[in-house]
Amino acid sequence: MGLAIVASDLKYKYPKVTRTRFDAKFSGPDDSAPFNRDDLYDILPLLAAVMDELQRDDAATLHFLEDLMNQDMPRFLVSRGEVFDFLTGCGREMLSYR
Repeated sequence: MGLAIVASDLKYKYPKVTRTRFDAKFSGPDDSAPFNRDDLYDILPLLAAVMDELQRDDAATLHFLEDLMNQDMPRFLVSRGEVFDFLTGCGREMLSYR
């Protein structure tokens, strides 16, 4: 699918950590690098990957995933892979109830 998400698509505003802007970003479900919940440059590629995995491109799903990430995601999930698994799992459950 290759969905591209930009900051204006998001429900919330996030800070930009410019010193790590060009560092490697989400590389897949087994990515063990730490996920920065307060960095737009970390959030965009991860949410795009989750939306691709769910095969969705609608704002309602994107905003639901943002709410999950900001309000319900446990703090003990620290790696990008763990966050990806959590969001895709919850996203699949949500979509199955629609």
